[in-house]
Amino acid sequence: MPDPRPADPAAVKRGTTAIDMRIYKAVVTAVMSHRLPPGTHLGEADFCELYQVSRTTVRKALQRLAHDHIIELRPNRGAVIASPTPQEAREIFAARRALEREIVPLVIRHATPESLKQIRAALAAEDTARRSGDRAAWIRLGGEFHLLLARLAGNHVLLRFMGELVSRCSLIIALYETPGSAMCENDEHQDLATLIEQGKVNQAIHLIEHHLLAIEARLHLAGQDRKVNLAQALKGL
Repeated sequence: MPDPRPADPAAVKRGTTAIDMRIYKAVVTAVMSHRLPPGTHLGEADFCELYQVSRTTVRKALQRLAHDHIIELRPNRGAVIASPTPQEAREIFAARRALEREIVPLVIRHATPESLKQIRAALAAEDTARRSGDRAAWIRLGGEFHLLLARLAGNHVLLRFMGELVSRCSLIIALYETPGSAMCENDEHQDLATLIEQGKVNQAIHLIEHHLLAIEARLHLAGQDRKVNLAQALKGL
């Protein structure tokens, strides 16, 4: 027999939020794992059936994904996995290099024992993900390392711009680095941390630029064209 008491609005809201976050995380993980290639259409009805939720809940998740540039919401086509062009990828990386050339000197200028400890802790987490073969976590933590530097720079405007650029670069890397390729060592992050600790501004700027250029050089930006089963791509998430 149904419970005659009205539902707690706060509980309903909490449940809805948990479901849209679950959808959000499932899509991000599938993208990072190369199971959802660029251009893949994400049908609202498919999500409704998979998660037994309303279109309103699905649209909240899709709006969040669009805000983070993981998907694009296109007129008459709906949601598709973002598919940056080679030119867009070059522009995104160029903008990021420009920002990080400004961020690194600020990190050094404002360095404290606590901030240096945070940098080393972030590197330890990244190295653990790399060694365990968790590619999605490794990509995410690599981006978070750069965001940490932006926070430690103490410039909120730079941090806001970096938040967008890092999410877009992470998507580009996940989509266009060859699936199954060996995960690179994070020695350059370690070397950068050492230069920051030593206060070597010019060397740190040179290293961060070289690091980002090397990441861009590994990308294979040729388009992909294959059919994807959404349920299989999200299986187990």
